[in-house]
Amino acid sequence: MGQKIDPRGFRLQVTKDWSSRWFANNQSFASNLIEDIKIREFLMKKFGRRAAIGRVIIERPAKSIKVTMFTARPGVVIGKKGEGIEQIKKELQTMTTVPLHVNVEEIRKPELNAQIVGDQVAQQLEKRVAFRRAMKRSMQAAMKLGAQGIKIETSGRLNGIEIARSEWYREGRVPLHTIRADVEYATSEALTTYGIIGIKVWIYKGDMNVNKANLFKATKEEDKTNRKPGARKPAPRKRKVEKDAIA
Repeated sequence: MGQKIDPRGFRLQVTKDWSSRWFANNQSFASNLIEDIKIREFLMKKFGRRAAIGRVIIERPAKSIKVTMFTARPGVVIGKKGEGIEQIKKELQTMTTVPLHVNVEEIRKPELNAQIVGDQVAQQLEKRVAFRRAMKRSMQAAMKLGAQGIKIETSGRLNGIEIARSEWYREGRVPLHTIRADVEYATSEALTTYGIIGIKVWIYKGDMNVNKANLFKATKEEDKTNRKPGARKPAPRKRKVEKDAIA
């Protein structure tokens, strides 16, 4: 169901791609995955919301690691004369044994990045801003910059109430079942005096031009693999013709 599953995993290989792009055998897969988790946790802990990091992509070409950071404030990451990024390379290199390269990409419209929007709402909640006001501010900013729809949900002890609850607001349309829809999804947390408040953000940017052959390629291959050897193909259905049309 599109309403329950993570929108990113639901659209993999169609409109979305993996954040970790590499192949490994059974022996090295676990160690590579642990390295990726440590790298992402280190970057988020070091910069966090201060640098407005939207996404971190990790690639492993030819026995090396390439880390690409997408941020709305590249100056915070790079530092003066590139001192900041050199320090990052040294600290990340201690986590792995292969050569590591770091690239920084700028996010031109941070209001359309789900992760940055979620972090901004979390920052406002931590500053005791009313959750409805924080949500509506972010939604209005996203719609002004061209988003076709946005939905934000907050869960927890909203406004300090004793019983936790969830509230969500939506502007425009956010199709969750349409695979070709370009929907960004992210989660964030606000650490308040009353406890943790969870935040979910969906941003719909429009439909992408996806070839139908690519959409159904995976399902056709799955049918071939699941078919028993020697089994006959299902006979094509005969088309019914109305008697009046023949006459």
